[in-house]
Amino acid sequence: MDGPYKAKVTSKGQVTIPVDLRRKMGLDPGDVLEIRESPQGYILSKYVQDSPFDPYVGYLEEANASTDRVIDEMRGPR
Repeated sequence: MDGPYKAKVTSKGQVTIPVDLRRKMGLDPGDVLEIRESPQGYILSKYVQDSPFDPYVGYLEEANASTDRVIDEMRGPR
């Protein structure tokens, strides 16, 4: 683990994250950082939005169904 990393806060509250840290975190322009408070201090992480498909992960396993059967139920037999 490298570091510690330092960043200066401007009068507008902006922070420049060192390039090495941006690369390690996989940060690109426009990405959002999530800041959480913990007993040890603050935790900075890259915010990853939930996929709209997350609620359906594992649906076929739970229903014990084949994709063909599910499609047939949704739009009728072929």
